Amino acid sequence: MENYFASQRDNIFRNVEVLIYIFDVESREIDKDMHYYQSCLEAILQNSPEAKIFCLVHKMDLVQEDQRDLIFREREEDLKRLSKPLECTCFRTSIWDETLYRELEQSLNQFANIIDADEVLLFERATFLVISHCQRRPHRDVHRFEKVSNIIKQFKLSCSKLAAQFQSMEVRNSNFAAFIDMFTSNTYVMVIMSDPAILPNRNSVNNLVNKVRMTGM
Repeated sequence: MENYFASQRDNIFRNVEVLIYIFDVESREIDKDMHYYQSCLEAILQNSPEAKIFCLVHKMDLVQEDQRDLIFREREEDLKRLSKPLECTCFRTSIWDETLYRELEQSLNQFANIIDADEVLLFERATFLVISHCQRRPHRDVHRFEKVSNIIKQFKLSCSKLAAQFQSMEVRNSNFAAFIDMFTSNTYVMVIMSDPAILPNRNSVNNLVNKVRMTGM
């Protein structure tokens, strides 16, 4: 990228009306980030001095809520100072929609109540990271989501090596029953029950999933 910026500098920054620069609030290379930013500002100053500058401090949802205002103000002060003689306007941003998350959590709670599940987890299909979950019974393993995600990803990898495609999984013993199946085109749902008798077979869960889908949850 540095070579491209150097060789195409005049073409990239000529006649620019707006520069929007995004900073990752969790970046561990702040000095490097600031260096790139100042390089862009120098090019803007030479080629498009009237351009408007906007800086987005991104992933603010990952910062502890009581620290967000302080951290944002500190970053804003640094960026305004480094931007002189140009002026920049700063905004805090996030890809995480908390209202959507709350709505999703409520839907999972309703789903768990319908099927009398101890816990329901919703995974993103490609990465198998937890999007949301509902817990109706305490669990002592706080790292279980990460463990389940890694187990399923390894199992999917094994399936792909055999030219097979992962679709669902059922685990059952005398203490619990767990079932994983596709929920939507982009998600998987995992249902956990402490009474295995409540989960007699895959079709029963599929029917319940379809019922929830039809209700618009």
